[in-house]
Amino acid sequence: MRSLITNRSRYVESFRVFLENSTEHQCMQEFIEKQLPSVISSIGNGKSTINILSVGGGAGEIDLLMLSKVRAKYPGVTINNEVIEPSAEQIFSYKERVAKTSNLENIKFTWHKETAHEYESRMNAEKESKKWDFIHMVQVLYYVKDIPATIRYFHRLLEAQAKLLIILVSGTSGSATLWKKYGSRLPLNDLCSYVTSADIEAILDSAGLKHQLYELPSHMDITSCFTEGNTDGELLLDFLTEACEFAKTAPPELKQQIMEALRKPECSEERDGKVLFNNNLSVIVVEP
Repeated sequence: MRSLITNRSRYVESFRVFLENSTEHQCMQEFIEKQLPSVISSIGNGKSTINILSVGGGAGEIDLLMLSKVRAKYPGVTINNEVIEPSAEQIFSYKERVAKTSNLENIKFTWHKETAHEYESRMNAEKESKKWDFIHMVQVLYYVKDIPATIRYFHRLLEAQAKLLIILVSGTSGSATLWKKYGSRLPLNDLCSYVTSADIEAILDSAGLKHQLYELPSHMDITSCFTEGNTDGELLLDFLTEACEFAKTAPPELKQQIMEALRKPECSEERDGKVLFNNNLSVIVVEP
């Protein structure tokens, strides 16, 4: 078995199928609509420019939703939105999305094709420590080598009124159950770690960083995973296990155990003939 992240195009494909079959973006959208305005209520106080750093901005869908809330809160203020994203395909999609979106005047976009670690190394080499009013990391911390160091680094870049917003799977999710039980037998490598909001809270607590947690209920329809040879089902399995071509390369015993675990109440519920995986997310807002 190989880690899914070693095959970037298959990763992007499995992520697309995951989004089509889950309420991931819907629950984030609801949070952005209802809760984000109060989270960002002081980030631009008295400023003529608001600096936003998107770490792992992906194809930009969630970024643009957040930017619309910042614009609504601070009309007329210039927004400098810088994006760190290692995937050229995702940056291309992000740029296409920006080109098709109206009401983006006042927002300046800059993309950096690099990982969070590469960004940090570049800034250190340039002896630059630019400060930010809002930094967000949506579903990113699984892919950094040293999570506590990464959080500490980006936290240091916050302005006095700023916020660091982290979104990742909840400690109460099916993924948390799956990873705890089978993580050691999956192709865990330097490129990906099985981490949940519970782990991040522990890191923040030990660093003495003040934060607030919001739970976002979400589910994913994994019914197709149980149809042998179903392409979407195989891509979803890859996404769940972070293993490339899991259905074809996993040892039969491990595959059988994971397929059984996926149906259990700790991971999923069966409703109307569908298997709905618990995909709950957490939003953690860290204070400067």
